[in-house]
Amino acid sequence: MNKRIDFILGSFFALSTIIFLFIFLTNDAFFNWAFERHHNILSWYIRPLFIVPIVLFAFKKSWTGIFASIFALFTSMFWFPVPATSSSDVLSFLAYEMEYLKGAWDAPKFLMSVTVPAFFIMLILAAWQKRWKRLIWIVIGAAVLKIIWSVVFSGDAGMSIITPAITGVVICIVGFYFYKRRLSVRK
Repeated sequence: MNKRIDFILGSFFALSTIIFLFIFLTNDAFFNWAFERHHNILSWYIRPLFIVPIVLFAFKKSWTGIFASIFALFTSMFWFPVPATSSSDVLSFLAYEMEYLKGAWDAPKFLMSVTVPAFFIMLILAAWQKRWKRLIWIVIGAAVLKIIWSVVFSGDAGMSIITPAITGVVICIVGFYFYKRRLSVRK
């Protein structure tokens, strides 16, 4: 794909992500519909997996791949059906997340929310520059911060995020390792 088309398609997915987030945060019916599906624990496990394609496309300098992967990461929260049952910790944690997202936006909350785009920027730059160690530390750091945020602000219910977060980190690191190894073999 030529660079101009890649940039145009990448911009389309970036704009689609912004529109999705705007609708998600402003439309209560859509917000509740999406969160009902986010109760399905599979969505918790799939979301971190999109870090691998984000990194691989950043490594290849593909705007389309990067922003299509980010769009997929955000929308994957509602890809799965509403579960028949959910654990009390999952229900409690998601209730906290919903309240957090719909509550008043003060300076601390705004600063915490800036960490999400900062994570993506650091992740993409590290991959773009082929800084593998930095990339691994960014992924580990993001998971640790997500766990800390979850536990500090939602109590014991935040513990429900630990297994998906650690699983995501392990899969990302293994994915990066195999991709780097494949590149070494090619050379």
